[in-house]
Amino acid sequence: MPPRLLSLAWRVSRFRFWIYTGGTYVVGYALGMDSWTAFFEPDYIFFLIYFFLPANLFIYGVNDWWDQDTDRFNPKKDVKEYRISDADGRSLLFLLALAGAVSLALLATLDAVGKALLLAFLFLSYFYSAPPLRFKEVPVLDFSSNMLYVVPGILGYYLAGGALPPLALVLAGYLHISAMHLFSAIPDIGFDAAAGMTTTAVVLGRRRSLLLCLAFWSGLAALVIWLADLLPLSLLVLVYPAVPLALLLREDLSIDRVYWYLPFVNTGLGGLVFLLATLRTVAW
Repeated sequence: MPPRLLSLAWRVSRFRFWIYTGGTYVVGYALGMDSWTAFFEPDYIFFLIYFFLPANLFIYGVNDWWDQDTDRFNPKKDVKEYRISDADGRSLLFLLALAGAVSLALLATLDAVGKALLLAFLFLSYFYSAPPLRFKEVPVLDFSSNMLYVVPGILGYYLAGGALPPLALVLAGYLHISAMHLFSAIPDIGFDAAAGMTTTAVVLGRRRSLLLCLAFWSGLAALVIWLADLLPLSLLVLVYPAVPLALLLREDLSIDRVYWYLPFVNTGLGGLVFLLATLRTVAW
């Protein structure tokens, strides 16, 4: 692949967010496996690579393609993300076609349940941004459609164990991604409103959005602590509800600044879950 295309793929796929699909897949796989040797299975490796780069290229490439009009109002495209130009158009479409081709190739390797999960991931990834559904502009559906970030974990669990994960794990994932999406949308309230978008955050406003984030993350914390049988390390999950609570109590705190620390928190706690799930399969 030419260096220019590789550079565009790197920028569009948003490297700092690779962990949200790749990491979720790895954690789901670790939770579902019976032995650490499952990490050497070819399907694990193929989907590991897929959920780190091609999947993110598909998610954010579609997003950037359909958000060109609204992105002009958002300054974070000039700082934390990449703003595509007219000159990128043909190259971006080629990269999306390539990511789609990889997705179809992997789809052919799966059984019926696996196919349904991967298709659900592709459906949510595409129509989150693309018309006519464009979930990102529909209150409640905007954060709910972010289940696309949980599906890699469900698929990983299924590939490793041959069964779907317990409903409590899926619900925990839903609560977390719902809070993450809503929290990330709060700094964009003014820009989204100016662009005519009616997101949940735009409808609720800053304070009520933070209260809903607090409710979602409190539910997540309760589920995780319960699932972990009150393991002391599970109390670390309380950092999530502490974030919106602090912002509600201290309005001088910058939500924009806090938001960009969350990928580090997610990576750290996700890595801890991965480590504990792997260690339980090791015969000492």
